[in-house]
Amino acid sequence: MEIKKISENIYEIPKEGKMNVPVRIYASEKILEDIKNDKTLEQAKNVAHLPGIINTSIALADAHQGYGFPIGGVAAFDLDKGVISPGGVGYDINCSVRLLRTNLTKQDILKNQKEILEALDRKIPSGVGRGSSFQITKEEFKKLMLGGAQYLVEKGYGQKEDYLHTEEEGCIKGADPNKVSEKAIKRGIGQIGTLGAGNHFLEILFVDEIFDEKTAKAFGLKKNQAVFLIHCGSRGFGHQIASDYIKKMEQEYGTENLPDRELACAPIKSRLGKDYYSAMCCAVNFAFANKQLMTHWLREEMKYFFPKIEIEVVYDVCHNIAKFEKHLVDGKIREVCVHRKGATRSFGPGREEIPKAYRKVGQPVLIPGTMGTASYVLVGAKKSEEISWGSSVHGAGRVMSRSKAIRELKGEETKEKLHKKNIEIKSRSFKAIAEESPEVYKDIEEVVNVVHDLGISKKVARLKPLVVIIG
Repeated sequence: MEIKKISENIYEIPKEGKMNVPVRIYASEKILEDIKNDKTLEQAKNVAHLPGIINTSIALADAHQGYGFPIGGVAAFDLDKGVISPGGVGYDINCSVRLLRTNLTKQDILKNQKEILEALDRKIPSGVGRGSSFQITKEEFKKLMLGGAQYLVEKGYGQKEDYLHTEEEGCIKGADPNKVSEKAIKRGIGQIGTLGAGNHFLEILFVDEIFDEKTAKAFGLKKNQAVFLIHCGSRGFGHQIASDYIKKMEQEYGTENLPDRELACAPIKSRLGKDYYSAMCCAVNFAFANKQLMTHWLREEMKYFFPKIEIEVVYDVCHNIAKFEKHLVDGKIREVCVHRKGATRSFGPGREEIPKAYRKVGQPVLIPGTMGTASYVLVGAKKSEEISWGSSVHGAGRVMSRSKAIRELKGEETKEKLHKKNIEIKSRSFKAIAEESPEVYKDIEEVVNVVHDLGISKKVARLKPLVVIIG
């Protein structure tokens, strides 16, 4: 495979054969070598074959092998000639992360560290198939699919500012519950307010360093402040929607003309393409509501420890989503369908999609690291709209498969190492801890430096973990 270096941190796989566009890779030399160890670049090339793709198939610095698209993959499609693909969104639709700021300090958490860990673990259900104490009727569930976080706030589970500081204001338009199967509803209706498994987590961190005082102040962040990160998605509900529509697209359009059957897709303006988008939006809204309920429960639980605690949403960003956005294409503003698979929107100042509180500085970009390393708050930049469809990385990105992690690492040892760093962790199993150990991910510092140096998002603050609950 030919890979050309274009400039610092930018590489290209030239267009060849039936590729419609070249592949652009945004990575350092070291990260590029990591990316070459699996099928990431092959998948990025496969995406370049899809009808109606515009300009490039993108692999970001956190890219690794996924289903269909690589995770850390971005592509935009022409509305008339292009396609929409569940493999370009992911099974965990709107897997995303929410940052909460508090009026507490690092020291406040350390005084009650283990007690807080146990209390939050009891309050927030986690683990494979684990259900929720929050039960609603099917009719209420359909309203939640339509209303997302806004629906729960209206029901008393939060405050208006929560969804105002969420991408799409916590409720994406276009959802249609009639396009969702009964099987998906059955899987999702009892899982609202649950973390799930895999790389999902709830963390308490502290602000370790501020890089941009002005932007940090706009985001309400200051040194030594305690904050929360919640990382989860649409659970079995989104997974079933993805499964349903992959099957439907395979049946209706086939996969014979695609380089990979995992890229099953439908024309954006086709009946099936529109149906998938409407069902996907239901899962997006489920994920927003999921984190909204967890935010409410966090507030309830933390008041037992700190009666005067204040917990406010800084921002909530989507990772796995297809969206209709306006971008500059060949000198003209056009609406395109942007697929972000394990990628974060990173709009610069002025975009109307950004909450008013942040519009002058740019959109918050949240990049979680690992349970034993830093996470980052960045801010979107105009450069991202020029070279990456307004997108940035969504995390560190794996370098080791789950099966290899289980073979080579011991969860017990990881837990002990973290304890020595003043990080307390809770999980349903040591196997889950092994799967998510810091060693299985790329160096978050290098990943963040790549996007910062490229100018697609700029560093604002570094966060370090104190309390970690993983699925």
